[in-house]
Amino acid sequence: MPDLVSPSLDHLRTFLCVVEEGSFNAAARKLGRAISVVSYAIAQLEAQLGVHLFDREGSRKPRLTEAGRALLSEAHAITDDVDALLAKVRSLKQGLEAELSFTVDVMVPENVLARLLRDFQARFPTVPLRLHVEALGAVAALVLEGRATLGIAGPDILDLAEIERETIGSVELVAVAAPSHPLALARRIAPGEARKHLQLVLTDRSPLTEGRDFSVFSPRTWRLADLGAKHALLKEGIGWGSMPRHRVQADLESGALVELRLPESATMDYALVALWRKDCPPGPAAVWVLDELRERLARCA
Repeated sequence: MPDLVSPSLDHLRTFLCVVEEGSFNAAARKLGRAISVVSYAIAQLEAQLGVHLFDREGSRKPRLTEAGRALLSEAHAITDDVDALLAKVRSLKQGLEAELSFTVDVMVPENVLARLLRDFQARFPTVPLRLHVEALGAVAALVLEGRATLGIAGPDILDLAEIERETIGSVELVAVAAPSHPLALARRIAPGEARKHLQLVLTDRSPLTEGRDFSVFSPRTWRLADLGAKHALLKEGIGWGSMPRHRVQADLESGALVELRLPESATMDYALVALWRKDCPPGPAAVWVLDELRERLARCA
């Protein structure tokens, strides 16, 4: 078997152009080259690979041979990879981040985050994104450790010398319980009544806010590290607790959960704070995320 020669990228692009355009003449017009140059490129590619790519006999329109059809997807993959490489280099030269590691508080509305990331992908196709969804101090911990470039944390984050912070919005927290819960059945909740019942509380997996409580009224608590688990237990009537309104709106409308009018605090604003290390300021992609998230949270509110 003769030794194969690595084909040139230009010859592969010419091959794909002939396939897409359906003829050597059309490919030559699209590429702005003489038809002889296109024919020569295909002949060179066939010689380098040691196979015939087109069947030219009996028709003026070249038809792919079995080998040509077999190699078509690989040719596409090679040229796509090179295009991605060149796009990445152009992005780096323009100052775009090589990667954006992004961590957000679990209270950030899921629909806002999902649409933001959809638009991020369209705007920055060459910037890979690493997403972490955490609670309380775990967001700041990832930023502090350098494992996240940008974080969106809650309001109970300590001032840290290494971290810059900027409030970009808030979400509304509402106290809720299942309709069978004693607090939901009460016509009027007396001051201090909530303290007599089990409160479900989102707990922290980070030492940064360990031991600090946010809107905890009852001495009887279950600590949960997952907002979804807290939501499920609330619907089962196991206790009462605060949830972001956007997360339980459908339950309030269907009657699966009831909003509690607590004398202590019926609703609360949960501030969302952008965090980044002072020695690693946001690049263009991260700045776009911040600006868009600020605007979308305002519209959502």
